[in-house]
Amino acid sequence: MNTLDPTTFAPLERAAQDPVAYATEWKERTGGLVIGSFPMNFPSELVHATGALPVIVQESRTTITEGRSLLPEFYCSYTRSLADQAATGELEVFDAFVLVDHCVQLLGAADVIQRVIPDKPLHFTQFISSMDDAWSRGAVEEKVQAMRAEVEESTGVTVTDESLTASIRVFNENRRLLREFFDLRRTGRLHIPASALQVLVKSSMVMDITEHTALLQQLLDRLDTLSSAPEHLVRLHLSGHFCAPPRPELLNLLEECDVVIVNDDLYHGSRYISTDVPKDGDPFAALASWYLDRNVNVPCATRVQLDVDWQSYLVDTLADSGAEGVVTLQAKFCEPLMLYYPELRRTLGERDIPELLIETEHEGLAAESIRTTIETFVERIRRQRSKQLLPA
Repeated sequence: MNTLDPTTFAPLERAAQDPVAYATEWKERTGGLVIGSFPMNFPSELVHATGALPVIVQESRTTITEGRSLLPEFYCSYTRSLADQAATGELEVFDAFVLVDHCVQLLGAADVIQRVIPDKPLHFTQFISSMDDAWSRGAVEEKVQAMRAEVEESTGVTVTDESLTASIRVFNENRRLLREFFDLRRTGRLHIPASALQVLVKSSMVMDITEHTALLQQLLDRLDTLSSAPEHLVRLHLSGHFCAPPRPELLNLLEECDVVIVNDDLYHGSRYISTDVPKDGDPFAALASWYLDRNVNVPCATRVQLDVDWQSYLVDTLADSGAEGVVTLQAKFCEPLMLYYPELRRTLGERDIPELLIETEHEGLAAESIRTTIETFVERIRRQRSKQLLPA
């Protein structure tokens, strides 16, 4: 298995493990504002163009305590963690919050944040979920301008065409470098733990983007891509998990079962880095194009578009990566994935593509139970592989 240069990887891992500590240190060092956003489609370039630090607020690894009395237990772990972080003071580093995606549970968490820390501005702008109507682009462009006004209000800085264009270029370069790691993994030229790739993406969501890009380039420059994954390993695609990253322990457990993860459509993975913002023309219109284009590149269960769908995308990307099966990671009580999953499973079943659903929670990992389930799934794939090798 390949290794990433430990000296260069260490600051990325620290930022991924403790985003609040990184944001606090950055604020002390620069004196700048820290603006928090929530998954999945807020354009961080808008905040970056003001000189503030855009941070996608992450699920905390700490046990949920105060948050248990603030949101129902049937809310997902990410939103309950947000409520808990607000109640325990972990969100104090943020000067304001912005969001453009509103599932019912995230709205509940936002209400808690507003009530518990009312001195922190929280701006709502709803990006439409209908992606291919005649009025869709115009509606998205209007929302981009509305969010621009709210970011300017929070920071006291005007977002100009020039500053936004510069920020777009910086974020595009970062996404391009991250995609290099994923492309190397998909084509078999890079064999590193899935948890390490998750660190690269998660840290990009919280770090100063220029600092992060410089570290990514150093990692690539020092990367040994000569070692490929052993052929006996079962190649899998990870799917799901829209808001929070899967626990690294779960990713490691998967790979301990003679598995190699070759691709994914996770938010803390290929979904997040799939699409660049057009670099020419009106930069605000370009942000609208980015939002619309993302759902074509990696379709989402929370969006509606007649000519694209998640299951067709998944079948196509499996053919591209050579993945032999799909593991769907579903955060418990994630309604969009719960509602879409039967269609996804039906399509994969019709094509005889092995699929396994693993439900995840904030606390606890039934490691041995999950291990047995994965090992059974892997054995099923191996038997299917053997049948395909038999002479007709």
